[in-house]
Amino acid sequence: MNPDDAALAVADPSFAAPSVLGLVFDAPLAVQLVIAVLLIAFVWSLVVILQKLFQFAKARKEADKFEKVFWSGQALDELYQALSQRRNGGMASLFVAAMREWKRSTESENGAQAPRPLTGVQGRIEKVMAVAVSRDVERLGRRLGLLSAIAASAPLLGLFGLAWGLLSAFQAAAGSDLAGLATMAPGIAQSLLPAALGFLVAIPAKVFSAKFAVEAERYMRRLEGFADEFSAILSRQIDRGA
Repeated sequence: MNPDDAALAVADPSFAAPSVLGLVFDAPLAVQLVIAVLLIAFVWSLVVILQKLFQFAKARKEADKFEKVFWSGQALDELYQALSQRRNGGMASLFVAAMREWKRSTESENGAQAPRPLTGVQGRIEKVMAVAVSRDVERLGRRLGLLSAIAASAPLLGLFGLAWGLLSAFQAAAGSDLAGLATMAPGIAQSLLPAALGFLVAIPAKVFSAKFAVEAERYMRRLEGFADEFSAILSRQIDRGA
């Protein structure tokens, strides 16, 4: 809205105020670019949030299912043969990696039990499980840094749009013979749009970034707890073999 339209709005109460889209289209180019970037960041953050909600829910479900089967009393060799034929994640991948290392250390090439020395087997199995835990947690943690970056930068970008819009509004008012609140109001409204949008983008990104970080930490502790329990089971087998 130009200064003449603003003056008309004061003189004529029936003059319609511009819509939000109208304010965006009439805003300075820099403010429009800020709004466009914030909208892209908002859509991107929503995609990441939905993806992570699905991934964490799937990881919890798979962990519950595996623990139920593992502690049901099924033979470890049978469970290993069933799981090693397919792609696994979470506890299943940790179990398969540990059993694979166990079999490499205790069996001959034809699969028969061989009287091999068991020195260092425990340490190798624990390292293998630690690597499996690290990889799975890293997989779940991907793109969480993006959410944190959006949460930190969106308000600053919105404030930049606010400052630029206010500067343009003051410049327009200074060059008008009708300088006043009526002439500056549209520019102020255009300036407030990117600021509000910046906080709108940052709030869900910040909330879900913190939520996923807590869930990743909880999931890692769950995997490490299972790794310790399974390591104890294999340790007893090593002691018996020794």
